[in-house]
Amino acid sequence: MTPEELIKRLDPPLSLRRRVGYVTVALAGLLGSGLVGLLWATEPGLPPRTVVAFAVLVAIGLAWAVFGTWAVARRAPLFARDRVVAGWLGVAAWLLFTAGAVVVTTLRHRIEPGLLVVVLVLGAVAVLRLRAARRGRAALLRRKEQLSRGS
Repeated sequence: MTPEELIKRLDPPLSLRRRVGYVTVALAGLLGSGLVGLLWATEPGLPPRTVVAFAVLVAIGLAWAVFGTWAVARRAPLFARDRVVAGWLGVAAWLLFTAGAVVVTTLRHRIEPGLLVVVLVLGAVAVLRLRAARRGRAALLRRKEQLSRGS
């Protein structure tokens, strides 16, 4: 087998299973944004913090919809770039959630133990998934470089 053939097999364009997964992610993000947007539009007189929370939820849902569309539309091998982008989206969503939790906690002048646990668990999962995605991408790119050099 030649190095070119191995490189083609390293990370081909998305399999059917991954494409279906990313279409599902895109549709879920779009559906979530649509439902929150509909609720936001039909409820007059919402408190400002609820309006901000709805705006953030719509933005997060739209970000996942754009990501899913981008991943499915790519025709070239991604070399795990999709996983890294998803990891960063997860970290960004966690940071927004954490900022909101800090604001709510500050306004109430007391820390909710359940909220603290949720923030810490979500943060750990987001960071660990991003780290794993970056390591996986780096390993694939190293292997591609080795094969390109003919080692």
